[in-house]
Amino acid sequence: MDAHQEADLLMDSAENPSSPTSRKWTLTPEAFDNLLKTFDPNRDNAAQKYLDCRANLVRFFEWRGCPFPEDHADETFNRVARKIADGEEIQKLAGYVMGVARLLVLEIIKSLSKQREALGEYQKTYDEVADVPDTEIRIDCLQKCLGQLSSDNRELIIQYYQGDKREKIENRRKLGERLGVAINTLRMRAQRLRERLQGCVEECVNAA
Repeated sequence: MDAHQEADLLMDSAENPSSPTSRKWTLTPEAFDNLLKTFDPNRDNAAQKYLDCRANLVRFFEWRGCPFPEDHADETFNRVARKIADGEEIQKLAGYVMGVARLLVLEIIKSLSKQREALGEYQKTYDEVADVPDTEIRIDCLQKCLGQLSSDNRELIIQYYQGDKREKIENRRKLGERLGVAINTLRMRAQRLRERLQGCVEECVNAA
């Protein structure tokens, strides 16, 4: 699979946009095309530059300990694409993208801080009386919560995040084909399941 095909797979997430009443801006095929053109007028070159930049973004978020780095990379591109759609002229796209990513990291840190504050009292008590690291409890809770999902949902969420980089993209394409849904629909299902799992894990950790 070449860079052009992989970019097309990622562009599938721009299909089936949400209704106009949605408050969240949705990446459209046209907006994605304009983003690629900003990388390079030649579509094949643009696709490769896009994939290289996306890989750098994923590593950027991974190195900063952000959960779900691929989702944050996609959100970064969504924000840049929206700026382009709004008429902003961007001269050095790669640098601009990283600037947006840095701002997003600050938002993520702020959000994680709020979550830690909510768990702070429990964590303080737990650290005083338990010898088992919090990470082990979370792993146990995650396994328990996965077991509470239906077999189809469990398979979906595991396969959605399985693999690395290009393998993950191909896995998601095949998963979407097998389920008969568009990539964007698949992503929304996975996001809902992920949020459900996160809530379940937090409840489990608090109850441990």
